[in-house]
Amino acid sequence: DFIHESVIEKRVVCCHWHLIRLCHVSVMAGEGPPCKKIKSSTKLRTLGFCGADDSVHPNLLGLISQSYPFVEFGVLFRPDKEGQPRYATEKWVARLASVAKKSGGKMQLAAHLCGTRVNEVLDGEDTFVSTLSQLGFKRVQINATAVNGVDTSKNATSAQAVAKLISRHKDLEFILQKNEETRPLWEGVLLSNDEYCGDSGKLPPNVTMLVDESKGTGVLSEAWPTPPDGYNIGYAGGIGPANIKDVLEKVLEAGNGREVWVDMESSLRSSKNGTDVFDTDKCYECIDAICSAEQFAHPEFLR
Repeated sequence: DFIHESVIEKRVVCCHWHLIRLCHVSVMAGEGPPCKKIKSSTKLRTLGFCGADDSVHPNLLGLISQSYPFVEFGVLFRPDKEGQPRYATEKWVARLASVAKKSGGKMQLAAHLCGTRVNEVLDGEDTFVSTLSQLGFKRVQINATAVNGVDTSKNATSAQAVAKLISRHKDLEFILQKNEETRPLWEGVLLSNDEYCGDSGKLPPNVTMLVDESKGTGVLSEAWPTPPDGYNIGYAGGIGPANIKDVLEKVLEAGNGREVWVDMESSLRSSKNGTDVFDTDKCYECIDAICSAEQFAHPEFLR
């Protein structure tokens, strides 16, 4: 069940204090050299933190968004794992949606579809997808890999059904995972030439790709490719507080003047009191590194 109501009262009172504490924790943890300013024509679009779940109060995520609107919180949707670590309950998502609605547009949310939610999309079924916009989600990532509980045998035959579904939801940006396992799907959409997929070699205007050869397993990528002409990309795979400074330099160089984003999940987990939790302290370490590199700035009251 969602966080007990008696606990909620105390955590709401502590949210502002906790945000300030995050700054202190990051400074104390960051004993290495500070992240240097990175001169690059590439623009970091968002900093993605995936796996937000019932272990963190939605109000705290709302506070982070108010100070750092470039942060995007990713919620994993996989019905057979709902309520387990990384997979939020429906009740928690409803609370998060309420926070997002009141955020004045500062809270960015991405729905990361897994399991049967992806199988539905591969079949062209958009009943669930149709609910996401009203919940405050602006981007939808399709994790069509076996490790995410998906029937990947459908990838090779689903390109047109997926493109047709995407065309019905122009208010959402759809992200296709780009790796060898998902090649039949993303290449099918990319190379098709029809009214739904558009011209061959280009993606529909509301489609981007996430380059992640780890397939969501958190293994550090060996290469950071330059975005192709026909679509925009983001980067994932083993990124986290321990290497964000180095990865940022490589990604901004690879971006070649384009807008890109980075996303992470596994590195943001911690065990606290024997429980696997979404660790906002680790999120802040990454935020601080991004601001130190002058890609974005801390709000004045935290400088």
